[in-house]
Amino acid sequence: MESRNLFERLVDVSPGMEIWWDSSPVIFNNWCKKLLEKADAQDRENLSRQFGRMYDENRPESQLFRGVTTNPPLSLQAIQDDPPYWEKVAKGILLENPGLDKEGLFWELYKSVVKAGSEMYLPLFEASGYKEGFLSGQVDPRSVFDKDAMIQQAEEISAINPNVMIKVPGTKQGYEVIEHLTAKGIPTNNTLTFVLPQLVDCANTVKRGLETAKKNGVDLSRWRSVITHMEGRFGNLGGLKDFAQEVGIELSDGEIRLAELAIFKKAYKYLMDNNLPSKMLSCSLIVGPTIDGQDRIWHLEEKAGASTVVTCPPSFIEKVLFLPGVEKIIFEKDRILEEIPKESMDKLMRVPYFEKGFAEDGYSRDEYNTHPALQKTAEQFSKATEEMVEFAGRCLKS
Repeated sequence: MESRNLFERLVDVSPGMEIWWDSSPVIFNNWCKKLLEKADAQDRENLSRQFGRMYDENRPESQLFRGVTTNPPLSLQAIQDDPPYWEKVAKGILLENPGLDKEGLFWELYKSVVKAGSEMYLPLFEASGYKEGFLSGQVDPRSVFDKDAMIQQAEEISAINPNVMIKVPGTKQGYEVIEHLTAKGIPTNNTLTFVLPQLVDCANTVKRGLETAKKNGVDLSRWRSVITHMEGRFGNLGGLKDFAQEVGIELSDGEIRLAELAIFKKAYKYLMDNNLPSKMLSCSLIVGPTIDGQDRIWHLEEKAGASTVVTCPPSFIEKVLFLPGVEKIIFEKDRILEEIPKESMDKLMRVPYFEKGFAEDGYSRDEYNTHPALQKTAEQFSKATEEMVEFAGRCLKS
């Protein structure tokens, strides 16, 4: 096992890159414990040191993880990690709010998970001068098409802690919410985003909101904007391979990864060329493809040199830490600025699903809500949210 893991090596060659933890921070210690138990005996001491560098409550300014992304499904993971503890929290909430139904209890529980996680990152937030250490708390995935509901939820979540960033979906209504929140100086993370038009729309929406905030003298000292590209979901969940087959084109796993990276790189360059205040965030990362028998991680390799956020779920980090031959992966300086090979791009541009998603004006704002990856992701997140509601319901009965 490497003494310095792949994520650390990536940051070494990428000034301005931030690695974020894509789950509730409250599960971090248990996750470390489980991985140490699974690891070979000779790797445990080294692995333990790496975990200590990932999150360091004593020296937050030097830790690897610079922020956190969460949502109701990830908060459900936190509850499932320690049900007895969260049952006690639920009972405490009910003592203070005896009239709550299960939906009301779910919402208060969710905010409690956000509060616990954000407090773990407040030291980094303060040490960085309010520029890092944010935790993204998402509006209810069941409200992605309801502007008024999202604004109300966002303002409640924002009030939890000063380092809570509001995660807002890339729906037509979501961009209206982002402009509203930005004008009030509330930090945002645009999620459920898959295609270039969404990413560009968000960047310009944030710019407009920021201009309004400045005109109104709003305090922006604790404001920040990140724009998420859910890369693996565009290719896999969105059905790129199937759409290609419909027009007689077979795409390899590598070509699907390149399609996702092409959109990310184009958006990254758009923000850089136009000096826009948002920062790109890469998520839904996938290990692959396999080249000459070696598993590669193009979603990371192609971002070497990028001043961007890369958020990694525990399952992905585990795969990378224990990936056979991971030490052979070498990062090329400024790889983020290298274009996707022309042969691959020519092939991808013959697939309407990709061509439309890659064009800056490929989708109108009215069309975002119809994108298959958005619809399927919203459905998955809503289902997980309902599971958290059911946990709240069981707490009411116990």
